[in-house]
Amino acid sequence: MSEYDAVVFDSDGILVAPPRRERQVAAARAAFDDLGIGDVDRETLAGLVTDPNADRIGELAAAYDVDPEAVWNARERHDERTQERAFEDGSRTTYDDVHAIGDIAATRGVVSNNHHATIAFVLDHFDLDHLFETYYGRENGIENLARRKPNPHYLERALADLDAVDDRVLYVGDSETDVMAADRADVDSAFVRRPHREELSLSVSPTYEVADLHAVRRIANGR
Repeated sequence: MSEYDAVVFDSDGILVAPPRRERQVAAARAAFDDLGIGDVDRETLAGLVTDPNADRIGELAAAYDVDPEAVWNARERHDERTQERAFEDGSRTTYDDVHAIGDIAATRGVVSNNHHATIAFVLDHFDLDHLFETYYGRENGIENLARRKPNPHYLERALADLDAVDDRVLYVGDSETDVMAADRADVDSAFVRRPHREELSLSVSPTYEVADLHAVRRIANGR
């Protein structure tokens, strides 16, 4: 096993428990309520949560004769606040092994598909700021949806911040898109098979598959 100079982590499913789908769908419904639209079916709302993209948002906006940016901005606003409340009320919290990150010798960062503001909130609320030199979440705006993983855009920005050499970088995630983003950035990947990923079959092969962040620490430190 190689020692790494930089280790970058996903957030949801790695640092903190993933958001509950029902809460996110409820946030999407609240967004449409704000726009005066109360008859959007659950399947449509779920699609806005599981696979948001410019085409889907545009079609939905056209169907209800509203501005696509207004739809998306309302959804973003409610989703961010819903997640913050979940952290504040304790229904979402950090994993017990997060403290292992502090024992990793390499410089460290966070790259997530979640809102940039949500990642900032997580790091501050759980006092994790000191563990990381840089972090990126998805910026607001429909145009930034295309920059989500597996696009390596934000991962590459983090690596530039860390002044990291590609073959000395490890990206840690819990999804296929995390592994794909690492491949596209030409860096190694560690897939953490948390309990919510027990049944997941990957179509791509990570450099490592591990059970927790203690194993990531051992890999990163070369022992």
